[in-house]
Formats: sequence, structure tokens, C-alpha cells
Amino acid sequence: MEFTKQFLRAKSPCANGFRWFVRHIEDGVGYQQALDQLVAAGRVDDALWLLRQFGPTNAVLEVDHLDAQNMVFAGSIRVRKAVDVDGVLHVGRGLRAGGGIRVGGALAIGEDVRAGGHIRVDAGLDCGGDLRAGWGLELQGPLRCGGELRVAWDLVCQGDVQVAGGVHVGQDVAVQGAFSCGKGLRVGGHLQGTHSLRAGQGIVVGGAIVGVMHLEAGWGIRAGESIHANGAIKAGESLSAGDEISAGSGYGIFAGLNVQEDAWEASAQVHASRPPQGLRSGLWMGQAEFA
Repeated sequence: MEFTKQFLRAKSPCANGFRWFVRHIEDGVGYQQALDQLVAAGRVDDALWLLRQFGPTNAVLEVDHLDAQNMVFAGSIRVRKAVDVDGVLHVGRGLRAGGGIRVGGALAIGEDVRAGGHIRVDAGLDCGGDLRAGWGLELQGPLRCGGELRVAWDLVCQGDVQVAGGVHVGQDVAVQGAFSCGKGLRVGGHLQGTHSLRAGQGIVVGGAIVGVMHLEAGWGIRAGESIHANGAIKAGESLSAGDEISAGSGYGIFAGLNVQEDAWEASAQVHASRPPQGLRSGLWMGQAEFA
């Protein structure tokens, strides 16, 4: 793809950006070259606008290390070792790194993200496909993932987490914003939150669930230790904890919301160290067998 002034004008750019383009970029320049020139001149927002207008390409950049101030690439990037970007990193298609990924600004990837090591982003992360971290995932802003999320170690996020698919975290989860996933949520360690947590399918946590506001799953909820919510607890099927289950003051605890009452004995069991106060639906069965 080559750019001319007329070609760009048809996209209705801002006056300031168009004037700069006319003065600094020659007619016939390639798409990626135009992005590179904009980023090099400190006009990252203009480069991002250009990427949004014309979309991704099939170009592939392969390097041993990726070390940059800012980068906007329309295709895919494959890095044999680590990624280290001080500012923003936007990739039109996928990003794969054999080592870790560190981004000082926002990270946006059109398709999948794969990292063999730790991912740390000092702002938000927007991923259009699957996201996999071989170590941990640490974000100072929100996370949006259009596919599945798999983190071998801890997941720490200072903003909202929105995942279209399932979530699998090997160790602990600490999320400061709202947490939602379209499928199941599985956590090897403890899960700590401050806002509501909702999963389209089941929730399985090896340790405790603490700090969340409302807790809701389309299927069952199970924790190896206690479940403490500051709001309501709603499970479409069974609800089980190795220790106690408690909702917020004045809120109820509901199991079996998505099954008929006749099936509660099999699919709406409630297990805990003692009967939960405020149990509104489901069948109390006593201590959890896995505790």
C-alpha cells in the first residue's frame, strides 16, 4: 500500500496531522514507512489513527530483541528473546516473544500475544485474540482480551479485566477493577478483588475468594478455602468451599439458579464448614469433601 495526499485526504484526517504529512512524507511512501516516520517524529497518536483507518497487514518483523521508545507496526512481530518498549507498542496482528515483554505505556495487539516470560505493562493492555504469559502478568491499567487468557504465575491488574473466553491462572489473582470472563475461570491460588466478579461458566479457585463485591457464575463455584463476598453470591449450579461461605450484610447466597429445583440434590449442592447465613436457594450438604 502506497500513500498519496489525495488518498489520505479521503479519510478526513485532522488539519494539523494532514499538514504535517504533506510537509514531511512524500507521495508514494509505503504504509509501514509512513507509520515509522510518524513515530520517529513523536506523532504516535497520528500513527495510531493511520493504523485504525487502514488496518493490519500480513507483514512479519522478526528480530532477536525488540528495544524501542515507541512502536506502531501494522503486521506481526516475532521476537526470539525479550521485548522492551519505553512508551506505547501497537501491533496490527500478533506479537510473540521468547522471553518477557515490558511496555512502559499502553500495549495493543490486534490478534494473539505469546510471551515465554513475564508480561509487565505500565498502562492498559488490549489484545484481540488469545493472551498467554509463560510467567506472570502485571498491569497498571485495564485488560481486555478477545480470546482465552492463560497465565502460568500470578495475574495482577490495577484496572478492570474483561476476557471474552476462559481464564486460567496458575497462582494468585489480584484485580482492582471489575472482573468478567465469558467462559470458565480457574485459579491455582487465591483470588482477591475489589469489584464484582462474573464468569459465564464455572469458577474454580484453589485457595480463597476474598474482597469481591458480587460473585456470580453461570455454572458452579468452588474454592479450596473460604468464599467471602461483600455483596451477593450467585451460582447457576453448585456452590462449595473448604471453609466458610459468607455474603455481604443484607445480601443473599444463591445456588442452583440455572437448574430446576427437582435437580438440586445433584446440581445445586452447597458445601462449607458450616451452613451459610443468608442461603436463599440450593441444598445444604455439609462439609466439602475436598477440604
